[in-house]
Formats: sequence, C-alpha cells, structure tokens
Amino acid sequence: QVQLVESGGGLVHTGGSLTLSCAASGPGANHYNMGWFRQAPGKEREFVAAITWSGGTTDYTNTVKGRFTISRDIAKNTVYLQMDSLKSEDTAIYYCAAHRSITALKSGTNPRWGQGTQVTVSS
Repeated sequence: QVQLVESGGGLVHTGGSLTLSCAASGPGANHYNMGWFRQAPGKEREFVAAITWSGGTTDYTNTVKGRFTISRDIAKNTVYLQMDSLKSEDTAIYYCAAHRSITALKSGTNPRWGQGTQVTVSS
C-alpha cells in the first residue's frame, strides 16, 4: 500500500505563501495520481488540486485557480502544493491523497490519505 506523509503546514498572514509537500512511498508509488483536499472546521472535506502520475495534467477547484500550483517530482515521489495570495478562507487541514484512477481521486473515492497538515491564515 502507498504511504503518504505531508509536511509544510503552519501559520501565515493573509496574502502570504506556503508550500505543502507530500512524500509517497510503497509499491508503485510513482504510478499514482496525487492530489490535495482540505477540510475546514464544520465543513466537509473538499477537493483542492490534482496531478496525474506523469505530471502532465493538473486540475484545480475554482476557488484556488490562479493562486495555488500543484507539481510533482517523479524522482522523489513527492507532490507539492504552492499556495500564494492566501486568504482566511483557505484555513483548513490539508490532506494529501493518491489513487490510480484520476477520476476516483478527484471525487475522493477511496484514495490513500495522508495524516493531514494544518494551514492557518490569519489577518
């Protein structure tokens, strides 16, 4: 089974930037599509961004387009989420996810989950 370990969360001021990392390990890890979800207090977990296993295709939820960038280092089996122009509404626990199906990944259907990392945007 693929194991996911996130890092990079923290406290940042409104308008600031933060980069999250997610390292994948295990059999076939470099052939998993990977993505990020987030869950704010009192809300359901929502899709944020995804990238195919080859790194050739990315997708974002509308609320982060133009501000967040997902990328991956295939050699390191690591995916990154560069978050710029952060807003208070970006405050959430961010979860890394992986799935062999990009469709299932984006819908959050039984992916492998990381443990989550807290991102707090304060004014």
